[in-house]
Amino acid sequence: MEFELTHQDLRSSARAGIIRTAHGTIETPIFMPVGTQGTVKSLSPDELVTLGAQIILGNTYHLYLRPGSELIEKAGGLHAFSNWRKPILTDSGGYQVFSLADLNKVTAEGLTFQSHIDGSYHLFTPEKVIQIQRSLGSDVMMVLDKCNPYPCSYDEAAQGNKITQQWAERSLQQYQASDPKFGYEQSIFGIVQGSIYEPLRRESARGLVDLDFPGYAIGGLSVGEPKPALYEMTELSASLLPPEKPRYLMGVGKPEDIVTAVGYGVDMFDCVIPTRNGRNGTVFTKNGPLVIKNALYRDDFRPIDDACQCYVCQNFTRAYIRHLFQAGEILALRLASYHNLYFYLELVGLIRKAIIENQYSVWQKGFFERYASNSTSQS
Repeated sequence: MEFELTHQDLRSSARAGIIRTAHGTIETPIFMPVGTQGTVKSLSPDELVTLGAQIILGNTYHLYLRPGSELIEKAGGLHAFSNWRKPILTDSGGYQVFSLADLNKVTAEGLTFQSHIDGSYHLFTPEKVIQIQRSLGSDVMMVLDKCNPYPCSYDEAAQGNKITQQWAERSLQQYQASDPKFGYEQSIFGIVQGSIYEPLRRESARGLVDLDFPGYAIGGLSVGEPKPALYEMTELSASLLPPEKPRYLMGVGKPEDIVTAVGYGVDMFDCVIPTRNGRNGTVFTKNGPLVIKNALYRDDFRPIDDACQCYVCQNFTRAYIRHLFQAGEILALRLASYHNLYFYLELVGLIRKAIIENQYSVWQKGFFERYASNSTSQS
């Protein structure tokens, strides 16, 4: 993987770049649709290409449990297995294991957890997680880390940092000692932790930067902390990372969060919000989100967003999509998910354009004036 910083906004920390991988280039800032189990729910790979997706995310925990990394390796890797030929990033699965708080145990060796599928017991070590991701063949692999819940004490966060640093070192050693399985190079990112504590964030970033990872992620946020803390820790963490390496804010993905974090110098984002919220009837527009299942839209024959050029907005009305939700039709989930991903991918495209034109601060101000001021009335 190569990262080229192509433009730095003159009035903010926002930046545009290019990530080059064996499966194609990625223009940053970028949003990565989440395909946890090897699929972005309800959408096909060709639809994702049409939408402009440049990279998707898969999850090591889920793919390890089902269908199994051995089977995916036998199929030729996750790209071949899922017929997605563009770049893939795989999360380590650490967050998923920690979300199953009653079913896991953390030791210096790794994570022992009980499968949410069949109750079987498994051990994730930093080395094993890298081996699994070698079998998946993702372009970007994530280290195993310890994600602390919110709230947690300073001492708990410090202990999590210690484990994360040790696991990062072991992950990097395993990465350097192992070879790709499918004839192309894979890259690896370290993950900054530290909860909402500035000294711990600084310590985590310093330790990981010393290891000289090809890229860095900011983890442990969007886990229940207040919005000001999310933004403060994101800005701090991004400022501590090398400017010549890509920066990835994990799991943070409301439109306003992306717009804010880009201003801090973040390059990559992922979140289930556009697809999950879409399946539950919330769609995004230039004027904020709206709940299209509401009775307000029963006889509203406008598109979801009259400024949107996506297939959904060019062909269907709010009233029709609401009817599909009321009738329990699968098409409702597909149309809402399709539109939401178009909105997100267009959003990062507009952000990139504003950065290159040195207009990001102006564009950002306009976005918030339009989006935030109308969000309540739209719902």
